[in-house]
Amino acid sequence: MKVIVLDRDGVINHDSDDYIKNVDEWRPIDGSLEAIARLNHGGYTVVVASNQSGLARGYFDIEALSAMHRKMDELLTKVGGKVDAVFYCPHAPDNSCDCRKPNPGMLLDIGQRYNVPLREVIFIGDSISDIKTASNANSKAMLVRTGKGVKAEKILQTECKSTIPVFDDLAAAVTAILQ
Repeated sequence: MKVIVLDRDGVINHDSDDYIKNVDEWRPIDGSLEAIARLNHGGYTVVVASNQSGLARGYFDIEALSAMHRKMDELLTKVGGKVDAVFYCPHAPDNSCDCRKPNPGMLLDIGQRYNVPLREVIFIGDSISDIKTASNANSKAMLVRTGKGVKAEKILQTECKSTIPVFDDLAAAVTAILQ
């Protein structure tokens, strides 16, 4: 089984420093849904792993989060794609949980659920936290410049001297994966 894990905010949909709090604020990045469909058609299982501390902070509730994911699913269906599962951390940053990125808990759970070695899993994100999560889970990392990606790329270049592949957006990353 080929598994790709995607961060949500900043990779699939537009991000906001004020949090994505409701279904109306959840807007896909151009080409991201079609990119997921291309992964599906290429034989990949697509899973989302996302920190959603807005739940713990009271910015939105589980019903609002579920509505956002239903919208994502409905829009994906229209372009022939799907996300197999959504894993999310509902905790605030100070909760000391294992699931909040950059901790590897969500990726470990994904590896166990799909019975796939994490070294074979690609995690595509837009932040240093996403890159660290992949590293902490021994997965492959890719960075996109959407969302917080431009800032993360600068950190990778200056502080980490990293060789992690960087792409303009999810569509470009998927094109590289499928070649």
